[in-house]
Amino acid sequence: MKPRIVISEFMDAPAVEMLRARFDVDYRPKLVDDAAALAAAVAAADAWIVRNRTQVRGALLEAAQRLRVVGRLGVGLDNIDVPGCEGRGIRVVPATGANAESVAEYVVTAALVLLRGAYFSTRAVEAGTWPRQTLSQGREASGKILGLVGFGGIGRLTARKATALGMRCVGYDSQVARGDAAWAESATEPRDLDTLLRESDVVSLHVPLTQETRGLLGRERLSMMKRDAVVINTARGGIVDEAALAAMLREGRLGGAALDVFEEEPLPAGSPLAGAPRLILTPHVAGVTLESNERVSAVIAEQVARLLETPPAPG
Repeated sequence: MKPRIVISEFMDAPAVEMLRARFDVDYRPKLVDDAAALAAAVAAADAWIVRNRTQVRGALLEAAQRLRVVGRLGVGLDNIDVPGCEGRGIRVVPATGANAESVAEYVVTAALVLLRGAYFSTRAVEAGTWPRQTLSQGREASGKILGLVGFGGIGRLTARKATALGMRCVGYDSQVARGDAAWAESATEPRDLDTLLRESDVVSLHVPLTQETRGLLGRERLSMMKRDAVVINTARGGIVDEAALAAMLREGRLGGAALDVFEEEPLPAGSPLAGAPRLILTPHVAGVTLESNERVSAVIAEQVARLLETPPAPG
């Protein structure tokens, strides 16, 4: 009998077909939305492939008694009970690096748009109001300081792209020693977090959501930033205090923000972010492009297939 793979969210078609040629595949992109059907499906699964919405934990994980591998179509693992999987010998495989290009491009693009400020003028120009004087106060990225909170693969790639635009990069990462060669290789100067926030014109977050990073940028730390500074979060919701950020944008205490991730997704009605000025909101798509979908899906398909086809270690 072929090993069975359950895929409960969208996966690129060529990767799904590659797996179907070698395994028994149950691919239903909307399965994540049907709890009963999902529980029934994973009960017979040897491998389970998910994105960020499927919660691999609790009763669902308990139901998956045959499970050997969890493939994550992305890099964040906060929707997966990693210790619970490890305790049962289940391998958890993220698509490390496969969407880095897409996220880094998103960050640089958001920084350019928010610093310049001119790209929100379409409706005004259509109406003939011609706000040329107002929009002549935008800023260039060249010469500005980009602060990277988290200096893993995506942070380092973002630094290289920003440096090519003439930005100066500083970074904070408690897991990367100040003497690590990665800082110099990416032309980035290490800083403590509070110094980074005070210096930076743009702050971009690249850390996982953990007990230590939840609420990392609350009112106190946001208040350390320059009045015209920009915040970009493509990491995880919960790292930025959304209410504090929205209030500071309304008060004119920050220059702008771009959020791709939120404490609750989709964004609920009545969110304090709704209607805040100089704010770009996108639906958790910074790492999702045609190209990254292909890379992420291919990487996970290959790794899941390899692990399923590798005989379990004796004992």
